[in-house]
Amino acid sequence: MTGRRDRTDEGFTEFAVAARGRLRRTAYLMCGDWDRASDHVQEALVRVYTNWPRLERQGGEMAYARRAVVSAFLDASRRRSSRERPVEADVTLASGEDVAAAVTDRAALMAALGRLPRRQRACVVLRYFEDLDVRETAAVLGCREGTVKSQTARGLASLRDMFESASSDELAIPGTRRYP
Repeated sequence: MTGRRDRTDEGFTEFAVAARGRLRRTAYLMCGDWDRASDHVQEALVRVYTNWPRLERQGGEMAYARRAVVSAFLDASRRRSSRERPVEADVTLASGEDVAAAVTDRAALMAALGRLPRRQRACVVLRYFEDLDVRETAAVLGCREGTVKSQTARGLASLRDMFESASSDELAIPGTRRYP
C-alpha cells in the first residue's frame, strides 16, 4: 500500500507543478490579484489531491483542476470578507510589474473584467483566455450551454461598451490591483 501511495503522491506532485502556472493565470484573470489567485489555486489543488486516485484512473485531471479553481473563485466571492481589511498601498515597496505600454492595456482590461459580474467574468475568462468551447465552459461552471452563451455575450457586450465609452486611463484604477 505504501508503494502505491508514493506513486500517487508523485503523480499528483508532477501534475501540480506542471499545471500551477496556468491555473494561477486563469485565477488571476478572474480575481485580478496574484495573491488571491495563488490562494484559489492552492484551494483547488487541495480538492484535486483529495480526488487524485479517482482522477488518475479516469483522466481529466486538468479539467477537474480548472473547475476547482473556478469554484474556489466563486466560493470566495460568496464568503463574507470580515477577515481582511483594505489598506493603502505601501509606496516604499516595488510593485514588481512590467514597465511598458502593455501594462496600461493590461490594467485597463483587468479593470474592465473586474467590473463584470462574476459569472460573466468567469465565462469570458474560460472562453477566451483558457480557450474552452461552450460545452467545456458549461461543464466547468456547472451550468447549461445556453447560460454560457448568454453570459459570454453579455460580458463581451459590456466590455465593448466600456472600451468604446472610455479611454484606457479612465478604465484603469490608479494605485490599485484588487478588483471586486
